[in-house]
Amino acid sequence: MKKVKTRNLIDIKDLSKEDIDNLIKVANDIIKHREKYSHKCDGKILATLFFEPSTRTRLSFESAMLRLGGKVLGFSESSSSSTAKGETLADTIRVVSGYSDIIAMRHPKEGAPVVAANNSLVPIINAGDGGHNHPTQTLTDLLTISREKKRLDNLTIGLCGDLKFGRTIHSLITAMSRYDNIKFILISPDELKIPDYIKTEVLEKNKIEYIETDNIEDYMDQLDILYMTRVQKERFFNEADYQRLKDYYILDNYKLSKAKKDLCILHPLPRVNEISTEVDEDSRAKYFEQAYNGVYIRMALILSLLEVE
Repeated sequence: MKKVKTRNLIDIKDLSKEDIDNLIKVANDIIKHREKYSHKCDGKILATLFFEPSTRTRLSFESAMLRLGGKVLGFSESSSSSTAKGETLADTIRVVSGYSDIIAMRHPKEGAPVVAANNSLVPIINAGDGGHNHPTQTLTDLLTISREKKRLDNLTIGLCGDLKFGRTIHSLITAMSRYDNIKFILISPDELKIPDYIKTEVLEKNKIEYIETDNIEDYMDQLDILYMTRVQKERFFNEADYQRLKDYYILDNYKLSKAKKDLCILHPLPRVNEISTEVDEDSRAKYFEQAYNGVYIRMALILSLLEVE
């Protein structure tokens, strides 16, 4: 397979459009021929260093490596690591990179993966840093959109919920700006609007059409993709603000009555109340398939960064 032109994956911008398309191609081949890849990483070790809680991302990485024949070590919260004793992140990475062949790391502080990459002997994959980036979730999203819509261009994409702190949103906008004829409908309350730097440095710089609104129903009939996000309690300093905003949008069958028959509904999970469980029975709900796809795109990424043929 073709190798991505980067040693680490810190930001989705580290990958070219060609890199992304190739990873999607390999992931699709893995889905069709899983047995062909079951021993590609025999003898290799993935370290999962999760300084912030996660279920899907951590287990998805571990499943990916195990399905490739490799092994996994790591921890699932910072209290389980020596950082609880005061060890620096740089020292942790120096040590763990000597125990493993590749590291997937989640950290609550923005920029932590850059520190890790600067102190690692092996490739670093950013599995989420604060409210900043989540590039492998974006790859998961792109694989899912590609499989469901058979294209990554000519799409109107609604992004709904926490657009301010939603790192999945920031990375997805950046990635989709590479493709032709993309339009975004940015749906959020004023307090959770997309950051100005995303508008100026990505959307406006790339001449991407976008509309900001606080009403999900006004644009429902235009959407090819609806990407829901939860309001993230862990990003709020004020409990009252979180309680006021957490149920601002709840997607239900009534709101979907005006939507296209081939709408694709996505969510990075976990959900809280923002998608009613009644929507799960709708054929347009693809968020569980999205979660499953995360394993295969991460398998493709691990193979590429380890330069496994």
